[in-house]
Amino acid sequence: MLSLPVEAGDNVPMSGWLRLEGGAWAPAGAPAPGEVAAAESWLVDTGRARGLDRHWARFARGCAEAGLAIGSPRAAVEEALPATGRWFPRVEARAGGEVRLAVRPAPPRAPGVVAWIANGPDPRRAPRRKGPDLERLGALRAAAARHGAGEALIADADGRLLEGAYTSLLWWEDDALCAVPDDAPILDGVTRALLLGLAADVGAEVRFRRPAPAGLDGREVWLTSALHGIRAVTGWVADGAHGPAPRAGCPERAAAWQARLEALAVPVGAAAVSAPDARSAGRGAPSARPAG
Repeated sequence: MLSLPVEAGDNVPMSGWLRLEGGAWAPAGAPAPGEVAAAESWLVDTGRARGLDRHWARFARGCAEAGLAIGSPRAAVEEALPATGRWFPRVEARAGGEVRLAVRPAPPRAPGVVAWIANGPDPRRAPRRKGPDLERLGALRAAAARHGAGEALIADADGRLLEGAYTSLLWWEDDALCAVPDDAPILDGVTRALLLGLAADVGAEVRFRRPAPAGLDGREVWLTSALHGIRAVTGWVADGAHGPAPRAGCPERAAAWQARLEALAVPVGAAAVSAPDARSAGRGAPSARPAG
């Protein structure tokens, strides 16, 4: 039986690593210093997960962008996942093609979060690939905690918001679900894509733009991730670098849309083997067009 690590959360120190050797997992020590080439994390709840094909397609793209020619570790990873309980596995590829896995217990879902608008320069070096910036984003999340917030929001050079350290940014304007455009320097969030797809399925209007903090004043704002799904912003913290902190809106829709999102979960082994193309693997909804 595998000896699994015991960490929980989406930006905690990692230990208890396993290394893929000849198609099987072996205990591994702490990884050598250096950036992660590509990484993925997702929630597994009682053997079920959502968006797995999208996660694995993004991991494959990240490896390719990093120049790593490795076979997919998907089957080996899924065989290592417990069939019961809530887990938050993380798989990563490092320079040279080393593949590592940590299977962490998932914390309880948090439906709300206080957001801090980061006041410094964008620390990301590879915003479209999950992996190389994880340590820098972890430091940004730690800075948010020092400001009494649970997430940090990154702004562009014009002060318009892009995404959170570990989350995508969505918000509501009347009956329209809004998101940052696909061509912005953001990660192609899997949960973001699933929610935009759900919006298209029910005929909800979808709009795309980069919002100034003032444009979110009084609006229902979501920070989305694989771990928590939707977290409604319940409070804002800002130091004035990008204007005053917005007022948090009432999260009238979050619970219903979270239920829709959770209904997408399927047994881990039942996800399609063939990965979707790059467009449908996480960068927006098929029927949505960027605007503004």
